[in-house]
Amino acid sequence: MTTTPELPDIVSAEFAADPYSSYRVFRENAPVHWHEGMQSFIVSRYEDVARVFRDQVFTTANYDWQLEPVHGRTILQLSGREHAVRRGLVAPAFRGSELEERFLPVIERNARSLIDRFRADGRVELVGQFSTHFPINVIVDMLGLDQADHARFQKWYTSIIAFLGNLTQDPGVAAAGVRTRDELAAYMLPIIAERRANPGDDLLSKLCLAEIDGTRMSDEDIKAFVSLLLAAGGETTDKAISALFANLLAHPDQLAAVRDDRSLIPQAFAETLRYTPPVHMIMRQPAADVELSGVAIPAGSTVTALIGAAGRDPDRYADPDRFDIFRGDLTTTNAFSAAADHLAFALGRHFCVGALLAKTEVEVGANQLLDAMPDVRLAAGADPSERGVFTRGPGSLPLEFTPAA
Repeated sequence: MTTTPELPDIVSAEFAADPYSSYRVFRENAPVHWHEGMQSFIVSRYEDVARVFRDQVFTTANYDWQLEPVHGRTILQLSGREHAVRRGLVAPAFRGSELEERFLPVIERNARSLIDRFRADGRVELVGQFSTHFPINVIVDMLGLDQADHARFQKWYTSIIAFLGNLTQDPGVAAAGVRTRDELAAYMLPIIAERRANPGDDLLSKLCLAEIDGTRMSDEDIKAFVSLLLAAGGETTDKAISALFANLLAHPDQLAAVRDDRSLIPQAFAETLRYTPPVHMIMRQPAADVELSGVAIPAGSTVTALIGAAGRDPDRYADPDRFDIFRGDLTTTNAFSAAADHLAFALGRHFCVGALLAKTEVEVGANQLLDAMPDVRLAAGADPSERGVFTRGPGSLPLEFTPAA
């Protein structure tokens, strides 16, 4: 095993400012390399990242230390029949008629409520006034939790995301994450017990009642899933909506096309997931010795798969540093399924169970925002630069518009 100190440092300020330039260096010079500080192999080419997600030798055992301290034991750590059964218990709520009939009105109502607060103003800071709140508010309402507690869930969500992205192992961030785990458990477990006794028509009640082959989720299973849903369901949609608008505003011809033909929103979302994905890296752990791009990776090692680098791989995508919702090498019809061309939702058995929920939220949010802001434009002096390393999106997005009649 050899280190490569000449490569960009993934935990440096320079990397955080512009990871895409570093990704290019990684792909061209060291597509698989060891990072001493993270104690992880870094993988950057599309084919290698796709294999890390698809090949069952790459397990999610790393989540034992990466996720469990803040979430508890989640479905992501399971395998085989245990994983299949748990996924079968939660998946129906996030697809098909359940999503369309039961939760679409919840999504539409939450988008409208947030937009109503600024639709007459002629200006909005989209990240702080819409994107950050929208998916968390939807999740809280889907679960049938008290709307008065939205701010509390927002705080917990922020703490969980900071814990998961704590690549430098800041002890303060770690401690805050553990406190959040305890606070969320103290809040959720009594509510779960009450829903078991008096189930309603909400997602939390459905999780309490769901059963496959005699297997039900325990109270701890449900609490951990709620915690995971806050992080995975909030962060991806939050950053995706802001990035979608930032990308379209930087390409006025494509913004005009989407404004005129709203059926293009899924294409624009899929291209955003490739070009500026909300989650830039996912970790895995091989159960046996394996080789990637000629580099031997011992069993039990941590492997960091760089989604952000894979999406810009010129061996997979033509002119990959160009945002183009009309590109021919990204298929929209399967972009939100396990057969996706992009890697933003991972692949294989751990493909994101909430991908269709994210698609629905983005479509609803983008449609309502475009209706409210027909001539939307960046505010003078606005800086839509991305922020973050583990997850990434515009730090702020000040917009101006003429209020719709």
